[in-house]
Amino acid sequence: MKIGFIGAGNMATAIVTGIIQKGFSQPEDIYLYDISTKKVQAFAKEVGAHALENPQEVIETVDTLILAVKPNVIKGVLLTAKDAILKNDPLIVSIAAGTSTETIYEVFETNQPIRIVRVMPNMNAMVGEGAAAVCGNTSATQADISTIIDLFNAVGKAWPLEEKYFSIFTAIAGSSPAYAFLFIDSIARAAVKNGLPKDLALEMATQAILGSAETLAQSKENPWTLIDRVSSPGGTTVAGIVELEDHGFISTVIKGIDATIRKDEELGKK
Repeated sequence: MKIGFIGAGNMATAIVTGIIQKGFSQPEDIYLYDISTKKVQAFAKEVGAHALENPQEVIETVDTLILAVKPNVIKGVLLTAKDAILKNDPLIVSIAAGTSTETIYEVFETNQPIRIVRVMPNMNAMVGEGAAAVCGNTSATQADISTIIDLFNAVGKAWPLEEKYFSIFTAIAGSSPAYAFLFIDSIARAAVKNGLPKDLALEMATQAILGSAETLAQSKENPWTLIDRVSSPGGTTVAGIVELEDHGFISTVIKGIDATIRKDEELGKK
């Protein structure tokens, strides 16, 4: 399968690196286009892929076309590539946030079936630990969706998800790395407040959260079960948990998720 990318920024390069390293694709089967010509040429040379001079050339060459561009430019990209896509009929994969498969299809102004798969990845794909939701329009086959799930499993973990749930996924996976970074930084700042150097505090806090996430993933236990294991009666952890809950820690996190979902739904209506 020949895979093309229009847009070769951080997410696209993470995906390309992952699918090559995991053996999902061979470098010679990957074709890249980006307006930053020198940057994409350098990356293509580094991994052994092809850097092409225009998006039409990519579309004419590949079986699967990944649109790795920002939501505010995807419509313009599609209009530019419209004729080539209708003629060559590649599987279209979009990773543009807040852009539905229906919105993408409407750009083509056609009754011709177009296979469209929408993916919501997150930034952790850049370290091979991404989370991605995948859905397809009515023209996309189950084989199409399974192929793209396999592709994104190469840079983390991917799940099939009905498109109506994508705003929720955006909040709990797309935006949540920012919440996690904020939490880690807050722990480190508390340590600095009590006398520990910031660099050391940040390194320790990061490792603690990294290990905690891996422990939860491997144990398959309920988070509260693990909290109870850490919490000795009358101990230090219980004191901290009680203080966090006195100030609405859980409800505040939920409010943040709710706000993210509302904003994503608003953007999707524009």
